[in-house]
Amino acid sequence: MLNIGQKAPEFKIDTVSSLSSLPIQETLEDYKGKWLILFFYPHDFSIVCPTEIKVMNSYLPEFNKLDTEVLAVSTDSIYTHRAWIKADYPNAIGNIELTLGSDFDKEMSKAYDVLSPKGAPFRALYIINPEGVIEYAMMTNNNVGRSSKETLRVLEALQSGGLCPMDWTLGDKTIEE
Repeated sequence: MLNIGQKAPEFKIDTVSSLSSLPIQETLEDYKGKWLILFFYPHDFSIVCPTEIKVMNSYLPEFNKLDTEVLAVSTDSIYTHRAWIKADYPNAIGNIELTLGSDFDKEMSKAYDVLSPKGAPFRALYIINPEGVIEYAMMTNNNVGRSSKETLRVLEALQSGGLCPMDWTLGDKTIEE
């Protein structure tokens, strides 16, 4: 994985959500001046991935309050993303505001060092600050979904500017140096 304090790699990908009928090309530069939660997931129409997408989508208001955007990326095509949003299928995701990015050529997954030998991204998450620097990175086994609640806690801790002890939550005191 990439290191904390490292400049996040540039990217240019097509994105879609239920809010946009046409794909929109996005770059890292589009997120400059805001925090970005960038998370990679293996596949649309899978078992664990829709649980992550739906829960991250439900946390969007909390992230937006913290001047933070969220971008979910897989190597599925933009057309597969659209079908996943519109499908009447148990593992479909339905109407979401969350933006889904298509890394169909796998260049972004390679640049962020999350591409598995099977050709799909691992479950990885980066928090990137408004200057485009990586502040947090994590990767997990593809069988284990991540925690939106923990992602929110870490984002709040990073934005606090203080030294945060284990299990710190917003409203707790930070450690004085």
